[in-house]
Amino acid sequence: MKAIRRLTVRPVLPDPLRPLSDLARNLRWSWHPETHDLFQSVDPECWTASGCDPVRLLGTVRPARLAELAEDRRFLRRLTAVADDLDRYMTGDRWYQAQPGRLPAAVAYFSPEFGITAALPQYSGGLGILAGDHLKAASDLGVPLIGVGLLYRHGYFRQSLSRDGWQQEHYPVLDPHELPLVLLKETDGTPAHVALALPGGRELRARVWLAQVGRVPLLMLDSDVEENDLGERGVTDRLYGGGSEHRLLQEMLLGIGGVRAVRTYCRLTGHAAPEVFHTNEGHAGFLGLERIAELCDKGLEFGSALEAVRAGTVFTTHTPVPAGIDRFDRELVARHFGPDSELPRIDVERVLRLGMETYPGGEPGLFNMAVMGLRLAQRANGVSLLHGGVSREMFSGLWPGFDADEVPITSVTNGVHAPTWVAPEVFRLGARQIGVQRAEDALSVGDSDRWDSVADIADQDIWELRRTLREQLVTEVRQRLRASWRQRGAGAAELGWIDDVLDPDVLTIGFARRVPSYKRLTLMLRDRDRLTDLLLHPERPVQIVVAGKAHPADDGGKRLVQELVRFADDPRVRHRIVFLPDYGMGMAQKLYPGCDIWLNNPLRPLEACGTSGMKAALNGCLNLSVLDGWWDEWFQPDFGWAIPTADGAGTDPDRRDAIEAAALYDLLEQRITPRFYERGASGLPDRWIEMVRRTLSLLGPKVLAGRMVREYVERLYTPAAEAHRAMDPDSARALAEWKARVRAAWTGVSVDHVETSAASATAELGSTLGLRVRVNLGDLAPDDVEVQAVSGRVDSEDRITDATTVPLKPAGGPDLEGRWLYEGPLALDRTGPFGYTVRVLPAHRLLASGAEAGLVAVPSDELAQAAGLLMR
Repeated sequence: MKAIRRLTVRPVLPDPLRPLSDLARNLRWSWHPETHDLFQSVDPECWTASGCDPVRLLGTVRPARLAELAEDRRFLRRLTAVADDLDRYMTGDRWYQAQPGRLPAAVAYFSPEFGITAALPQYSGGLGILAGDHLKAASDLGVPLIGVGLLYRHGYFRQSLSRDGWQQEHYPVLDPHELPLVLLKETDGTPAHVALALPGGRELRARVWLAQVGRVPLLMLDSDVEENDLGERGVTDRLYGGGSEHRLLQEMLLGIGGVRAVRTYCRLTGHAAPEVFHTNEGHAGFLGLERIAELCDKGLEFGSALEAVRAGTVFTTHTPVPAGIDRFDRELVARHFGPDSELPRIDVERVLRLGMETYPGGEPGLFNMAVMGLRLAQRANGVSLLHGGVSREMFSGLWPGFDADEVPITSVTNGVHAPTWVAPEVFRLGARQIGVQRAEDALSVGDSDRWDSVADIADQDIWELRRTLREQLVTEVRQRLRASWRQRGAGAAELGWIDDVLDPDVLTIGFARRVPSYKRLTLMLRDRDRLTDLLLHPERPVQIVVAGKAHPADDGGKRLVQELVRFADDPRVRHRIVFLPDYGMGMAQKLYPGCDIWLNNPLRPLEACGTSGMKAALNGCLNLSVLDGWWDEWFQPDFGWAIPTADGAGTDPDRRDAIEAAALYDLLEQRITPRFYERGASGLPDRWIEMVRRTLSLLGPKVLAGRMVREYVERLYTPAAEAHRAMDPDSARALAEWKARVRAAWTGVSVDHVETSAASATAELGSTLGLRVRVNLGDLAPDDVEVQAVSGRVDSEDRITDATTVPLKPAGGPDLEGRWLYEGPLALDRTGPFGYTVRVLPAHRLLASGAEAGLVAVPSDELAQAAGLLMR
């Protein structure tokens, strides 16, 4: 019989066990081994059945067992120690509190998804896992972060396979009362709400759930409340689900509602108000509009409020292609803003202009969320060195007249939260060398360039560790494969072969990620005979574990999954290659440590960062990857292998895949498998073990989320907080008025004359030229601008590369024609073809960069030719 109503019945814990409730509600248990082990000891069978979720565990363990534990002195001593440790963690000073200077009082971090733990399934892939690792690392470092997201009642889909290998999606309903969440409540005990106005007098209301991620509160907005109509209740139904308007409402709730939730949380708890707002991708971009509206309510006009908001905003882009950006029809956006909808105090045309694609090739009828994010943030970054360059090229149209390398988008390379992703066995081996506390600090703070202690670990210990992890993966794979085949309709009698799937002594390759086409799940199948030979080699076999989800609407991705599954179903090879459905955090935590090689073969440069290989590396797994994302930045032959790419403009996609697949097979056949199976004098694979050792000691410290968050604090959050403090109402008004005046007058700015002391087109290295430049500033004054000399090597088309800029000084003026004279030296510090030019930029103390205003004046072509600007 089916229940007509569902309730959550919570256990009543005996008084001595009350601290278990607080430990279960703080998600630090998901990365703190002692807390994890404590819950497991409550009831090992219930712990496994609960999916290693303390909240579910406490709801299912027998009252008799709780009564027994309440009398167990040994358990109570462990409980007290773990509870005291959490209290010290939550209240004590950490890295952030020891930093000099005035750091941000608080930072609000917005993301559409967060991957904290499998017990809170609110993520689809890398973006969410990165956001979760960001929060956890901020907690370990003591950074006063407030996370903001949505609570999806169905999360992301669960994946299974049909008998013929086609992906099936399932959307289990999540009950917030059964998750590690508490409702944010007003002082009178009623649930706190935020509300958005919708067209036609309707309203979208959401309550706020709180997940405690160590020291960091994560606010999650939930629209499934009785006050909403059916349509509004479904706004937070699924992650990345629904049509265009559904997505727009999700992003309005995340951005606008998220700011209101932060204000409510700070009011109710006394938490410091954020000085910096960080939007992780463009989905939360509307947060800037809400903050502008707040300032307009306090008397600022739109332009001044925009400057104030920009000063304290950081925008991170994860997208390497325009197709990956959310874009909405202008009319749809217009309908949801304005007099009878949300933010009626702001002219809807101003809203629309923020998202306009004003660059060549842009679509005037679309509203671009990333473009709005960049216009509302004074500081922006990509997520690897390569991706920073890709982003500057992709968005360069927003800064016309500037070379791509001057576009004000920097990069902070992603990292991963080592306490979450390092296997306990790996941690214990490190702790044996340097002690538990030092090992924990090394993994969380990440303030050293190398882990020299790894050099002292014996080869035998490293090799035994790697085999233990591989053996654990084999056991895990067999369990999951058996469950998958039962879901596909196989009977127990058909599945005896699974007992022989994988071998703990065979070279193991892992490949697991989302399945968009650019990640090329099936590149390994390009030459099936060659792959089969690798799998079945009599002396040097390989085995491959594959996992991944295609987006529910992506039939192309589903076909790739099916193609891989059908190959893995072949009785000839199914003991050597497996596809595991329902890839998620729980599977990943077993998969990364158990693999010897982590494979990544995207189309370069379409991988913004790609952090799965980082998690594998922290467990001593070597990377085999295309030079894309983070691997392009940090690859060394010590850490693994680089797959050569054929990314020339003249190479068609099919030929490119053929070339790169062949390169992959060559590496496996000729370099990787021989090294894994060759044995030195000690009987161990000495050269392989040395690569594992160097991966751990040299690459390990680089890939930490602690390093990443420290970079955000030092390079982005602190400058943003300083700019926010400097942007008081008077300064904001002055800057907005100055920008308006400069933009209006810029057509009158020109470079009219350039002369140099050079007598010929050749000069000696180390000599100095004298530059004299006459510029017309129109209605502007020298205080409004900076005149620069830009110099460097020139390519075959006379473009300056690796440019150096030097400001020139006013030397007189204005003359009778209103022109000002600027002078300065130009050092010839490089040999070969050398060139220079001059330009005029707006200059103001509150600008973060010379390109920020998007205005530049350069010599006309005629003037450039007359000046002889090239030296060879």
